[in-house]
Amino acid sequence: MFDRLRTSSRLALPQAVRELLRVLAAAGYEAYAVGGCVRDTLLGRAPHDWDITTAARPEDIERVLTAAGATVIAPVGETFAVSPVRWRGVTYEVATFRGEVYGTDSHRPAAVYYADSLSEDLARRDFTVNAMAADADGRIYDPYDGRRDLKRRRLATVGSPAERFREDALRLFRACRFAAQLDMRPTRELCAAMPDAFDRVRGLSLMRVKQETERLLLADAAARGLDLLVRSGLAACSCRGRRDGADYAVPILPELMHLPDTPQEPAFHAYNAWMHTLVTVQHAPATLAGRWAALFHDAAKGLPGIRAVRHGKLTDYGHDVRGAQLARDVLTRWGYPPATVQRVAFLVAMHMRYHYFVQHEAADARKWLRKLARSGQFRTTDELREAMRELGELCVADVIGCGRPQSHTDGHTAFAAYIEALLSSMPVHTRDLHYPATLPRQAGAQTGAVLRSLLQRVQDGTLDNTPTALAAAAARYLTRHAGKERS
Repeated sequence: MFDRLRTSSRLALPQAVRELLRVLAAAGYEAYAVGGCVRDTLLGRAPHDWDITTAARPEDIERVLTAAGATVIAPVGETFAVSPVRWRGVTYEVATFRGEVYGTDSHRPAAVYYADSLSEDLARRDFTVNAMAADADGRIYDPYDGRRDLKRRRLATVGSPAERFREDALRLFRACRFAAQLDMRPTRELCAAMPDAFDRVRGLSLMRVKQETERLLLADAAARGLDLLVRSGLAACSCRGRRDGADYAVPILPELMHLPDTPQEPAFHAYNAWMHTLVTVQHAPATLAGRWAALFHDAAKGLPGIRAVRHGKLTDYGHDVRGAQLARDVLTRWGYPPATVQRVAFLVAMHMRYHYFVQHEAADARKWLRKLARSGQFRTTDELREAMRELGELCVADVIGCGRPQSHTDGHTAFAAYIEALLSSMPVHTRDLHYPATLPRQAGAQTGAVLRSLLQRVQDGTLDNTPTALAAAAARYLTRHAGKERS
């Protein structure tokens, strides 16, 4: 995306945004598009939304824009000087120039006050790439050289990084997230200043930390953000959860902190455990389950009871099972729903088993699938199919993460197709059976027993999952058990 960075001194704004800015300007109030929308447009990306900053106070914003045909939805100017405005079918946040004073709260300012100029408003922002504005004619205001930093792929704070981070500790996580979303390298000064604000992290809510981390995980350059999160030491901090009216400490990701210092057997891995994890995450599908599983698939490597030296080689037998437990522990304390926790733990626990079946053609994959189908972990065949697809994708990323020339993925691709074919005849629940609508009437009180018998036979591969075959098998079952029912 940096190859498409626009070097023009003017920015192409959407017509509706230009009109909105001009309405305010015509009423005597400076107005600018500001922040991420300017940054993303310079990068050639479609902004998620357009934020407006103006010299107008909230009451003036409402008066001027309402007269022009806009709808001010719910002004919150008394607190944050922000007015959500509906204009030309789109909602914009129109904010008065403002400054902030920070106190003991780790994230929220102690006071917000009206500022007199755009320069004051830009000075309070976090990173240089977010401290740019554009007027209705597209003229760009860039007092902190955000465009230069975009071009250099350099993430820097506005002013002192130590001050910015101590003002708002969430900026520590935003730094990791922006490094991932924009594929930018944080400056040495930024990295060096991060630990000085770690004592403020304990006041951040888990919800805020979770939101930033999820956006990081789903980013195009997630590995870059994760590397900053762990190597800076931020992952070892704790934030704040709340239960039954009381706060409690929530460890963030200390389970990952040993990985940068964990070597792997060079015969199989070109990287240490952390670099391998980062490459695997980068090649895993950008879904929360996929990225969390990639992050934890080797998290247990190097731990006591897992790391050993056998026949002169480094080994980590059992890291899949221990890693699944680590993932389960982390996602549970982060408040993820049980279904997500179970899916990620399944992927981590089964990734070595999947590799085994790829590498051993004589192994009975049908037996493995049948065991999974009967395990109670999955409600339908489609759910099992989705889990196996995600497992295959994780294992392909894992192979790529080995970094060895012989680490090819052709076998995994072929095995995934084989698994998909097996799943076409591997129902998980009786609901997955294609029995005729007349069968329950035919079986009567024995319907449950008949369907369970049919399900087991289809799973065993001794009965086709077709209406004709199932009806005939049900009739034979009822005949065999007729005497038992009468007795």
